[in-house]
Amino acid sequence: MTIKAVAFDMDGLMFDTEDVYWKSASALLARRGKIYTPELCAAVMGRPPQYCFELFKKTFGFSETWQELQHESENFFLQFLDDGFSTMPGLLQLLEHLEHYNIPKGICTSSVNQVVSEVLRRKNLATRFDFVLTAENITQGKPDPEIYLKAIDLFGVQPQEMLVLEDSVAGSQAADNAGAFPVVVLAEHNQGGDFRAARLIVNSLDAPEILQLLTPTPENHTAKT
Repeated sequence: MTIKAVAFDMDGLMFDTEDVYWKSASALLARRGKIYTPELCAAVMGRPPQYCFELFKKTFGFSETWQELQHESENFFLQFLDDGFSTMPGLLQLLEHLEHYNIPKGICTSSVNQVVSEVLRRKNLATRFDFVLTAENITQGKPDPEIYLKAIDLFGVQPQEMLVLEDSVAGSQAADNAGAFPVVVLAEHNQGGDFRAARLIVNSLDAPEILQLLTPTPENHTAKT
């Protein structure tokens, strides 16, 4: 098997923004006298905005539309970004590896354009990806395979030739449903997830198992010199 392209999830996979999402969701619910729980966090992890905020409405009986809740939450998120966030272990090393071997890479995230653009801007990483697909580019969110099927088309590869890096159950299922090669990276926020859809589970983005999959054989790569 030859991997010819890599699709990255973003939150919790590239950046430690799960804590930022926790703060924003907690602030949203606290305004209404409710508490954001680990169980609710696990239920929405990796899901698109409509799913998340409709679940909030159903769980707590909120009168606002899911779009109104989303907008309020996004404002909190952008505010809490000022507290700082870091890249996840191995991200920069993996990007350098992919660029050395001229392997194309894209982002496939359930977040919205405004949030994605701001996160990437703050880490000066937007130009290092061939494309970015967000919640606004799809009609069906993860675990539906739509976002990864779009990525396959953009890359111009066969499904099994695209490696997908994920940190959520829904995301790994979406990659598997698309026929891609799902890899899950474990971190503090996703311990105990049901990652049976993953072909490989590792502890960092520059794990040797990932780098080995993404190191072409001498006869079929054009590494930078």
